[in-house]
Amino acid sequence: MTGAPAAQGRSLGLVNTIRLGLFQGCLGCLAVIFAGLLNRIMLSELAFPGLLVGGALAFEQFVAPSRVLFGQLSDARPWAGRHRIPYIWLGTALFCGLAVLSIPLIFHVGRLLEEASQPELAFGIAALCGLFALYGLAISLATTPYLALVIDRTSEAERPRAVGLIWCLLTVGIVIGAIAISLSLRRLDGITDPSLLEPVLLGFMARVALVVLGLTVIATWGLEPRATAVGSTGSGPERRDDAITLAQAWTLITSSRQVLVFFSFLVLFTLGLFLQDPVLESYAADVFGMPIAATASLNALWGMGTLAGLLLAGFWIVPRLGKLATARLGCQLILASLVLLALAGLVARVPVLQVVMVLFGLAAGIGTNSALVLMLDLTLPEAAGTFVGVWGLAQALSRALGKLTGGGLLDLGRGLQQMFDLGASPYPPYALVFLVEAGVAFAALVLLSRLNLRQFREDTGRSLSKVLALELG
Repeated sequence: MTGAPAAQGRSLGLVNTIRLGLFQGCLGCLAVIFAGLLNRIMLSELAFPGLLVGGALAFEQFVAPSRVLFGQLSDARPWAGRHRIPYIWLGTALFCGLAVLSIPLIFHVGRLLEEASQPELAFGIAALCGLFALYGLAISLATTPYLALVIDRTSEAERPRAVGLIWCLLTVGIVIGAIAISLSLRRLDGITDPSLLEPVLLGFMARVALVVLGLTVIATWGLEPRATAVGSTGSGPERRDDAITLAQAWTLITSSRQVLVFFSFLVLFTLGLFLQDPVLESYAADVFGMPIAATASLNALWGMGTLAGLLLAGFWIVPRLGKLATARLGCQLILASLVLLALAGLVARVPVLQVVMVLFGLAAGIGTNSALVLMLDLTLPEAAGTFVGVWGLAQALSRALGKLTGGGLLDLGRGLQQMFDLGASPYPPYALVFLVEAGVAFAALVLLSRLNLRQFREDTGRSLSKVLALELG
């Protein structure tokens, strides 16, 4: 049985922390493309129904239960003596390849929608949903061992700083991705012909995939020692959950009601951040009249605000207010930002929307920093992969609900607008999405008041001891 690297006193260090964060930056860049650019193309240029867009993209998150399995698998089944990096590389190669394949498939489904051809359309929609499901599996395969690697390689004292820096690089990746889209696709402004859009987008995605693959290797090369070199007899606090079965892992994560409370909070918190994802760029296009490159820049503004919020919370707010108080503040600011986002459509002025996006990002950064620190506090180092998988499941589940519900609410709003003859303005359906999202943020705030960190640690600590005692017996 091997011990976790962190248990051996290995410090990750500032340079390696930043290097490891390059992978998160790559994920941020891809998130802009999938949650922003492709949503915009499918909704506005290819006229996909909102429910179809949200539903197809949600399949990426519907496979989220696999995160628990992949986390436990990376704990228990090393490749070439390493528990994390082989899974990260394999997952990255798979999701990069699937990202490139998504472009021709999206445009093929667009042509089938225009022709209304059956049963080819049904098969095309099924293929699109299947591709995004495979993409989600690949993301889960890479990201769950990745975060477990961060926990393995950091001590408890340095972990909050390391995670703060890594998530800042995630936000930097979002900003860079938005800028890259804006610069690379500027010549597409005003173009709606699919035959012109498809080759440009395919070439852009292929270049992004190659960069992501290269940066992932650079980010992780040499950061995980071979399991045989780590050295441990597998007893005491240094042991990892290599031999804990999936059934035992389930016993561990269901040992405390507080696990369910925090899991539910993560679902609502993340849903309160990302429910608008499927419709935001279309909101900017339909209500504010912004072109493709300009709507992509909204992600850069949101990302810069988030980066400022992450740093502000990590270096000033959390040390002064504490983790729970900062999380409450973050939820309150997110709620206020969503109300402002809905109100911005009443004036329909681009500068107003841009300011609101910066404020929304600032609120998201403050809330995300505190939520991540809480997540680390509620992750047992002896079962890092298992707990990371559970928290990843909560976040992925909420993103799936956000993508599906966001598009569905937009369609519902449009249907109600027609049913009650409320005019042809594109604004009311979008306002419905943002106000529902504000209600979700309020629910997360209420649930946060029921979280008890001490009770969580006591319950899960006792359960882990029982699991390990049974295993030794």
